[in-house]
Amino acid sequence: MLNDPQRVIAETVAKYRDYLNPGLAALMRFVGFDTVEWEAEGAVVRDVAGREFIDCLGSYGALVLGHRHPRVVAAVVDQLSRMPLSCKTLFDKPQADLAERLAQVLPGQLRYSFFCNSGAEAVEGALKLARLATGRPHFIAAQGAFHGKTLGALSASGREIFRAPFEPLVPGFSHVPFGDAEAIRAALDQRTAAVILEPIQGEAGVVIPPAGYLQSVREACDRVGALLVLDEVQTGMGRTGTLFACEHEGVAPDLICLAKGLGGGVMPLGAFCGTPAVWKALEPNPLLHSSTFGGNPLACRAGLAAFEVIESEGLCARAAALGELAIARLAEMQSAHPDTVQEVRGRGLLIGVQFAHDDIAGLVIAGLAQRGVIAAYTLNNPRVIRLEPPLVITDSQLDRALTAFAEAVAETAALVRQLE
Repeated sequence: MLNDPQRVIAETVAKYRDYLNPGLAALMRFVGFDTVEWEAEGAVVRDVAGREFIDCLGSYGALVLGHRHPRVVAAVVDQLSRMPLSCKTLFDKPQADLAERLAQVLPGQLRYSFFCNSGAEAVEGALKLARLATGRPHFIAAQGAFHGKTLGALSASGREIFRAPFEPLVPGFSHVPFGDAEAIRAALDQRTAAVILEPIQGEAGVVIPPAGYLQSVREACDRVGALLVLDEVQTGMGRTGTLFACEHEGVAPDLICLAKGLGGGVMPLGAFCGTPAVWKALEPNPLLHSSTFGGNPLACRAGLAAFEVIESEGLCARAAALGELAIARLAEMQSAHPDTVQEVRGRGLLIGVQFAHDDIAGLVIAGLAQRGVIAAYTLNNPRVIRLEPPLVITDSQLDRALTAFAEAVAETAALVRQLE
């Protein structure tokens, strides 16, 4: 806590307005986040005035281990004291160790990894490698998908509000309804390099496909020799109750994209990983795809520690159990306010609450902020508030957050009734 927190808040908001993003500054203040973060631990964030918030957004799902998990921090500090960045011409032990760890835990034949800094970078690399490995130009993606905002990743994403201002995008992308395996079968042909999907669509509003969907898509890809690329940037690292969401259906892709929780909530870290058959395409020129900071020792030590924590603390099982509890509590809230809350859905600690109108979600988020809880709506569906708390959130913290959610919804529902 600082001596003059209000001055710090005023100065920081003004700098956002004047030097960063005026529109974002206005939006953050509108939904009640008109303060400045200062320190954090686990599922708790404190602002410059010392006020505590329960973080149920978790940096859009990146903080699976919460803020500055001590084991991850210790690993990074240890590496920082020795060699923060690689010289890039000698072998790098942390990167090799993390690649081995991924090969041990990834599903199917996934074995090789390329490390980068973000989910969008992971998607870009996977798309490039899919074209290289197949010699084919086209991709099939899903409507409502979110794969990032760089040009290639945006081309795979499926919401026009983000795509239209930057067209023409990368050619060769077709979009079909998510969850419709028959639509993918109809779109697949001998020109298709890959189908790219999220196992659960996060930014579309936590949309869970029908049972058997990924299995059907896997079979359809195999019939025409197309690759299956799964974007597990948001669903990976235990978020949905298994280490990777595709494990719920027993499906293994040819390429998988990871980020967010991979860095243990301490370092930016992404990866795309593939099978030996796909990776063989890089052998003639192993430098076709590279990254200056990707796979740096600090980030890889964080990734190694993240896997150790998830396993030793049983966080996959914890996510599954807490998710069931949270969804049940939120379903009770929906029953109490059926005209306001349309649906509650989720898997593990990836949960979406859909409201009847766009504006309601914003009012509920503001109500949560007033009660010391951080949440936000999903990027491709502003009617849906996402709940992605750390997997280490305590039972009492989750209870407080869910109680605050119910109170904010009740308050908003009453306000809406008054305005009608």
